[in-house]
Amino acid sequence: MKTSDLFVQALENEGVEYIFGVPGEENLHLIESLSKSKIKFIVTRHEQAAGFMAATYGRLTGWPGVCLSTLGPGATNLVTAAVYAQLGAMPMLMITGQKPIKRSKQGHFQIVKTVDMFKTLTKFSRQVTSGEQIPAIVREAFRLAREERPGAVHIELPEDISEEEANQSLYDSTYPLRPSPYVQALDTAVEMIERAKSPLILIGASANRKRISNELTQFINKTGIPFFNTQMGKGVVDERHPLYLGCAALSENDYVHCAIERADLIINVGHDVIEKPPFFMKRDKAKVIHFNFFSANIDDVYFPQHEVVGDIGNGFEYINEKIKKQDSWNFSYYKKVKENFERHLSEHAASYNFPLQPQRIVNDVRESLSENGILTLDNGMYKIWFARNYKAYHPNTLILDNALATMGAGLPSAMMAKIMYPEKQVMTVVGDGGFMMNSQEVETAVRLGLDLVIVIINDSGYGMIRWKQQNMGMEDFGLKFSNPDFVKYAESFGAFGHRVTKTEGFKDLLMKTLNTKGVHIIEVPIDYSENQRILINELKTKSCNF
Repeated sequence: MKTSDLFVQALENEGVEYIFGVPGEENLHLIESLSKSKIKFIVTRHEQAAGFMAATYGRLTGWPGVCLSTLGPGATNLVTAAVYAQLGAMPMLMITGQKPIKRSKQGHFQIVKTVDMFKTLTKFSRQVTSGEQIPAIVREAFRLAREERPGAVHIELPEDISEEEANQSLYDSTYPLRPSPYVQALDTAVEMIERAKSPLILIGASANRKRISNELTQFINKTGIPFFNTQMGKGVVDERHPLYLGCAALSENDYVHCAIERADLIINVGHDVIEKPPFFMKRDKAKVIHFNFFSANIDDVYFPQHEVVGDIGNGFEYINEKIKKQDSWNFSYYKKVKENFERHLSEHAASYNFPLQPQRIVNDVRESLSENGILTLDNGMYKIWFARNYKAYHPNTLILDNALATMGAGLPSAMMAKIMYPEKQVMTVVGDGGFMMNSQEVETAVRLGLDLVIVIINDSGYGMIRWKQQNMGMEDFGLKFSNPDFVKYAESFGAFGHRVTKTEGFKDLLMKTLNTKGVHIIEVPIDYSENQRILINELKTKSCNF
């Protein structure tokens, strides 16, 4: 058979459902092979968006998402998405085309060293030089993409190789079970937890895997130990739980850090130093137990005193059988932290000020979205407010990026979530800056017939950086821009455009659009003066003596 046909069969063998991308002439044999396949090929309007969608598929399912580009500029457009998946531990395969490698009629036109480029950014990057290599290369790429830590892999398929004849059978698609932690390490962890006076649980990104949520919830219920999470650990355990203290959306000076200062042991479940630190370790403060699929990377911020390495779910299944609740544990201070944090979060949640305050936006979104609805975020100042104020009830129902923290991913992520779960409500909240970086994908969403709500936070500038600029005592310079008429912009794509003109109308509009078919774009003006007042002045001057 033709090599491109064998390649597609290898992808089918790995269970690939979708490929997202923008093809070029170097991919045409592969596209022809895909046309005869059960794999759905979805054309996007930019390769970066295709990569974000593939990475989000990996994050939601645990299986590698797949994206496609041509050579040169198409391949380089995948770079940001590659790092997004790599840092965020999302399994993803990128397939790029290339000019013929056995003959050349165009010199070096559009040719860059794509394989070498992706070797520095991914777990695996390989050029196919013979159709006979396809089964082994594809199998190895998928194995590595999914193996802990998951991440991005890359295969380059040159034009002339894709049309050659190949005669090779496929390998079985098998994945070994993740090893369980050593019993000795688990027993030591149990002893450390039972000896502690005020243990505290931290839930990070790696805990957002299947099975871990149930085992961790059982551990919390059995022991009564309070917990907090990182931004990418939100939703692993239902945040309506009475023992939930909050999210470490900031690295210091928030109410959860009052609890961290009083803890003598932090049970760190799934936090990876790739994510922005939820707190800064100090040698004379709490000890830390590192629970993760992989060992800790040691630096000045993170140096755990004990490590439990292996499948987290299996580890806590063992611990739940061994651990005994201790009368000596004292969580009275943590209860006060929770009370003060909850009070602080509720302030201005019902504010009628216009433009809307961040707390009101978060509150109205949470009250409008169904319990299992999915919210995706782009990156900007509002992300801190959502991480801190928005309660996630289930794993992977709040999709945000706190690793690469790139702009432009919010809309493609929401599109992927809606494709995967058409029965669920899906909303994305994006800044005007991040939205315009991939706004062309509104056409893709309309073409696919998705029911999607896009909330654009409009402050006519790069709000996060303007806030940092202000905090550094600098003049407001270089970070403002103008925006299109977002209502007309939406309508030009065949979507529905809406503009919020009064605070009390926002929630009603959210409820209406979430229950109306089609793509809806809602423009919301925001008052970011709360950034300085709350996140800087008020939190830095608060007292932990309560």
